[in-house]
Amino acid sequence: MPKKSIRFYNDREVRAVWDEDHSKWWFSAIDIIRAINDEEDYVKASNYWRWLKRKLTGEGVQLVSVTHDFKFEAPDGKQRASDALDTECVQTLAKHYPANRANVFLDWFTYSDNTIDGQSKKKAYDLFESGLLDSLEPGTVKCLQQIHAYIFGGLYDFAGQIRTKNISKGGFTFANALHFPTILPSIEKMPETTFDEIADKYVEMNVAHPFMEGNGRSTRIWLDLMLRRSLKKCVDWSRIDKNSYLEAMRRSVVDPVPIKALLSDALTNKIDDRETFMKGIDYSYYYEQSE
Repeated sequence: MPKKSIRFYNDREVRAVWDEDHSKWWFSAIDIIRAINDEEDYVKASNYWRWLKRKLTGEGVQLVSVTHDFKFEAPDGKQRASDALDTECVQTLAKHYPANRANVFLDWFTYSDNTIDGQSKKKAYDLFESGLLDSLEPGTVKCLQQIHAYIFGGLYDFAGQIRTKNISKGGFTFANALHFPTILPSIEKMPETTFDEIADKYVEMNVAHPFMEGNGRSTRIWLDLMLRRSLKKCVDWSRIDKNSYLEAMRRSVVDPVPIKALLSDALTNKIDDRETFMKGIDYSYYYEQSE
């Protein structure tokens, strides 16, 4: 099974499949159209793509790297062969897009992999095959630090280090760093036998926010490791809407019921499935994108 990835442009999915033979990503042409046009309707985007291909060909613009070799999920849920473009072809398409509508998209597409988020996301993908996840002790503070250090190592000088400064986000102040010597061991000792216990432990660690940056991305992996060990389950993050998740996490400080409901409904037994893990990373990073 080929590696798959999802990027998000203005809340539109841009799906990709990894070509092992040529060491490059192929991106869904229909997703590119939907992203640039902000088009919700899959059929309209498909029709526009067919029209645009003919138009560009008539103008002498050659989209040389178009393939049908990869399948993407169609609206009916089935995997169907669809036009896919490599990076060079996407850039050519964007540069010749009608009315310069693709300029902002091209900037995003060209530079998104070079940001700290882009680099750390690649490292997060590598976790699946690195063997590290199988060597960690789920639910421990050390486990969380090791996850954070792996993802952000070389990108942040504080990778894997518990913060010593106080931070806030959206008007909410996270746990005072002076109290971490007491708070973090207490969270670590919380039980993780049942789903409710694991979810409560996850919420408490989120409130603590032990790192200067990258807490959510690290802690969601930490949560899945606890679920995997105790319940033989993990979260299919693609089934949790971004806005619903963020609102539930904000409310979890005083009411954990909404986040527990979202997590419970998204549980899957595909704990060893690479695609589920990769998709989870994609959505985890999507949650952190600014509105």
